[in-house]
Amino acid sequence: MPVLTRLIPAPVVVDIRAGALADLASVLADQRISGSGKLAVAISGGSGRALRERLSASLPGASWFEVGGGTLSDAVKLAEDMKSGRYDAVVGLGGGKIIDCAKFAAARVGLPLVAVATNLSHDGLCSPVATLDNDAGRGSYGVPNPIAVVIDLDIIREAPVRYVRSGIGDALSNISAVADWELAHRVNGEDIDGLAAAMARQAGEAVLRHPGSLDEDRFLQVLAEGLVLTGISMSVAGDSRPASGACHEINHAFDLLFPQRAASHGEQCGLGAAFAMHLRGAHQESVRMAGTLRRHGLPVTAQEIGFSVDEFVSVVEFAPRTRPGRYTILEHLNLSPDGIRDAYADYVRAVGA
Repeated sequence: MPVLTRLIPAPVVVDIRAGALADLASVLADQRISGSGKLAVAISGGSGRALRERLSASLPGASWFEVGGGTLSDAVKLAEDMKSGRYDAVVGLGGGKIIDCAKFAAARVGLPLVAVATNLSHDGLCSPVATLDNDAGRGSYGVPNPIAVVIDLDIIREAPVRYVRSGIGDALSNISAVADWELAHRVNGEDIDGLAAAMARQAGEAVLRHPGSLDEDRFLQVLAEGLVLTGISMSVAGDSRPASGACHEINHAFDLLFPQRAASHGEQCGLGAAFAMHLRGAHQESVRMAGTLRRHGLPVTAQEIGFSVDEFVSVVEFAPRTRPGRYTILEHLNLSPDGIRDAYADYVRAVGA
C-alpha cells in the first residue's frame, strides 16, 4: 500500500496578531491545552516581571518561575522546580533564551510547551531544538515542537528594534541555506526534503520581497510567520538543514573566533548569506539580499560590524570547521585565503558598499 500522505509536526495553535497576549488563557482553554489554567510559566528576571504583572490576573492558576539565563544548568533547574506542581503545560514567555530553557524543561518533565515570543530575533521559537550554553560552550538539544506559538505584535514593537533586525537576517539566510542543501544533493547525493526546503525558502522570500518597514504590523506579521514556518521546516526535515548552511557556518565562526566582539546572530547570518550567494555566482540575488538588509538597517559588510578584511577572511576560512560533515558552497569551492579575499572584494564592489 503506498504512503499517500504524512503527518507534519506542527503547533496546534499559531496566534500572531496585535493583542494576542491578552487572550492567552482563553486560547489555551479553547484548544484544550489547559482547561484548568494550571500553567508553569517561565520568565526572565527583568522584562518578564513586567509581563507577569500584566498577565497574572488573567492567569490566576499559573505558577511563575524566573529563569536565570540561557544555560543547560538553568534549564535543568527549571525542570526540577516544576516537578512539584501538576501542570497542564509549560509556557515559555520571553526571548530565545527563556523559550529554549522552557523547551528543554518541558521535554524533561513530559509536558507540552507553549512558546510566547516577546521578540523576533531568530527562527528558534518554533524549532525542535533548544540551544543552551554548557561547560563545553554551546549545545543543541533535540526537543518536541511547541504545541502552541503566540506572538503579540504589540509586545514585539516594545522590544528593541535590533531584535527585529536580527530576525530579518535569520529569515533571509534561509534562501542561501536551501541553495546549499540543493548543492549537496547535486554533488554528494544528500537527501533533500522538498517540502521542508519549500517552506524555508518561501519564508525567506516573503521577507526579502515585502515592501514594508520594521514598524508596520503587516511586515512584522510576515516576519513572524516566516520564522515560525522555518522552525516547522526543521521539524519536517528532522534537521536544521533547511535553515543552516554557509550562512550559519560563518555566523558560528564569528562567535568562536571573536566571542567578545561578535554581532547579533541575525546580523552575522544575513551578511554570511549575502556573501555566500555571491560565492555561488548568484550575483543578482546577492545584491537584492544586501539591498533588503541595508533597507532594514542591517550590515552588509564585515567592516559594518567592526571587523577588518583580514578578520573576515579568517572567519570564512575557519567556517567549515564549525559544522563537520555539512556540505555548503564553502566546502565546495574550498577557497584559499587569497581566494576568499578576492571574492570578498568583488562582493563589496557588487553591493555598492
